[in-house]
Amino acid sequence: MTDPSQYVRQREKGARDVSYPVSPEPLAVPVYDNHCHLEIEDGEGMSLDEQLLRAGEVGVAGVVQAGGDIDSSRWSAWAAASHPRVLAAVAIHPNEAPAYAEQGMLDEAIAVIDELAAQPRVRAIGETGLDFFRTEGEGLPAQFESFEAHIALAKKHGIAMQIHDRDAHEAVLETLERVGAPERTVFHCFSGDADMARIAADRGYWLSFAGNVTFKNAQNLRDALAVTPRERILVETDAPFLTPTPFRGRPNAPYLVPVTVRFMAEELGLDLDEFCAQVASNTLAVYGAFED
Repeated sequence: MTDPSQYVRQREKGARDVSYPVSPEPLAVPVYDNHCHLEIEDGEGMSLDEQLLRAGEVGVAGVVQAGGDIDSSRWSAWAAASHPRVLAAVAIHPNEAPAYAEQGMLDEAIAVIDELAAQPRVRAIGETGLDFFRTEGEGLPAQFESFEAHIALAKKHGIAMQIHDRDAHEAVLETLERVGAPERTVFHCFSGDADMARIAADRGYWLSFAGNVTFKNAQNLRDALAVTPRERILVETDAPFLTPTPFRGRPNAPYLVPVTVRFMAEELGLDLDEFCAQVASNTLAVYGAFED
């Protein structure tokens, strides 16, 4: 098998500004990046060690590195086993599930995720869920099959689950209610509105907000943030995607979490240090301690 440490993916750059933004002012109270994809190289490129160093310098104490297929999930598990400030989430992304199914390999792929999930620093199944934006029609049965299998894996291993939900809010909530959600269920990059946030919080789910909460056209996310109980809020980058304003379009990275956290605290009218302490506590409640 190929050494997982050698696995990287290149994000298509196009005409974007691919330089990394300057580092923000450090946080006095450290927080964690709930969801990122550091196997994807973007912009000038930073090694995992460089990513973690730069994040630590601004008060980001650790990251949850998320997989979306077999290779990236293996890389995520390797990163977590190799670095005390990394925990892993492993899964077959809902948009990848139909491709595996077409090859007759979905069961095999899920079996690999099952094996990886047994590792002690793999603390979540993710990202899994439903995506009706990029997949439709014949691909949907494989998404549902994969989602339910991943729910079962999170329960089997007693770990959290990170949900990818794009244009599939009702179906995701219905599936979780019908099958039974894992004890610790997180909506990664929450994309619903205030009504959905209330439903999710009432069911005991966590809502993770990314840099798009800062976007001018994302009032629905700010409304959702406002009604989410403080003990159910997480923060993430989804790096290298969803870079917060004013750096939208440039490469994202965990060291930019403070930009989003400051925006969220201001939006909620909360003291920054107290908000950071709450978000950090929430993260540890979901995933456990980063350093053994």
